[in-house]
Amino acid sequence: MTAATTGVLPAPLAIRVFAAFASGYFMSYALRSVNAVIAPDLIAEFGLTNAQLGSLSSVYFFAFAAMQMPLGIWLDRFGSRRVDAALLLVAACGCAVFALAHSATVLWIGRALIGVGVSGALMASLRAFRFWYAPGRQQQLAVWMLVAGSLGALATTVPVQWALPLIGWRGVFWVAAVLLGAASAAIFLQLPGEPGHAVQRDASPWSGYLQVYGERYFWRFGLVSLTVQSSFIAFQGLWIGPWMRRVLGMDAASAAQALFAFNLVLMLGYVALGWAVPGLVRRGWTTLRLVAIGTALMLVLELAIAFAHGSWAWVLWLALAAAATVHTLAQTHVSLSFPERLTGRAFSAYNLLAMGGMFLAQWLFGVTVDALGGSGERGADAFRHAMLVWVAVQALALMVLVFWRVQPPKATT
Repeated sequence: MTAATTGVLPAPLAIRVFAAFASGYFMSYALRSVNAVIAPDLIAEFGLTNAQLGSLSSVYFFAFAAMQMPLGIWLDRFGSRRVDAALLLVAACGCAVFALAHSATVLWIGRALIGVGVSGALMASLRAFRFWYAPGRQQQLAVWMLVAGSLGALATTVPVQWALPLIGWRGVFWVAAVLLGAASAAIFLQLPGEPGHAVQRDASPWSGYLQVYGERYFWRFGLVSLTVQSSFIAFQGLWIGPWMRRVLGMDAASAAQALFAFNLVLMLGYVALGWAVPGLVRRGWTTLRLVAIGTALMLVLELAIAFAHGSWAWVLWLALAAAATVHTLAQTHVSLSFPERLTGRAFSAYNLLAMGGMFLAQWLFGVTVDALGGSGERGADAFRHAMLVWVAVQALALMVLVFWRVQPPKATT
């Protein structure tokens, strides 16, 4: 019997499956984060305002979010391998469009195509893992995927800063296009077929979303994803760079080094969490408890960031990165509480919520900064006050998570 029929992968093939999917997510995360480093070049060449920069960067999340509902149906109907490989080629085309752009509008189109193309990078892998790996490994595998993503984010900090004088921001996107094509080929050509029961052909596939979104337990965690997790990734992907430069007064090289440290801590946090999860579960630590404690710590750190001054203040962002890692446990926990036939739709429904929040946070934070005077002499104060607004919204979501006592559904096949 083969892996395709039993759903059990031998170790070498299990590693190959993970590595292939991880390569796509590496590129997804890199392209999500790269604008934090190249933002000064885009502003200088295209004369972008804070709101325009936020809109350009956040269209990635808008396109990403718009794809989630059809993506879930495609994953359940056609399987993770075919869907992810095809979409990564769209992302490669988006990188080419971005590299060729000579107007903000074309930049926006290229960024949107990238968002469409990488929209399945994580969801396809998490869905495939449910059918190919043991149930006890699911959250750990999700964490290791985030490690791969964090490596992508690391690649867009100091390495990209070094590459800019040599090949420019356009050259960076040409390299990304080539790497996306290679990841697509690896997924399509190197992975086996999925187990037969992993592919479903529901007569009314859209009705599955009614079941997912109608589940109250989904929203208990989902509101935290919509606000806290989404805002963190919006900062990581864009606003942490301007914060370092405009609020803390760091030069471009120092800011890139700080971003490298930030993403390194985030990656190491995921490594530590992946190592610790099995032991924490054995000791009775629930996903709810871990996410609630991590979120509360994040809000305390964001308050400290809003008020901190001095050359040391950037270190607080490192602590925020470490605390934020717990949110990766929530998506797998909630999605696996649904039946197998809804696996793709459950993951993508949760991701739609998160990505919609990232789009709103990345765009509206820029709008808020401009409204509070971010374009003038009080730009640093505008950033700080905008952070306080974000903390207030996130605190409400944390209260829902802690005090709404609804229980999870029981997953069945």
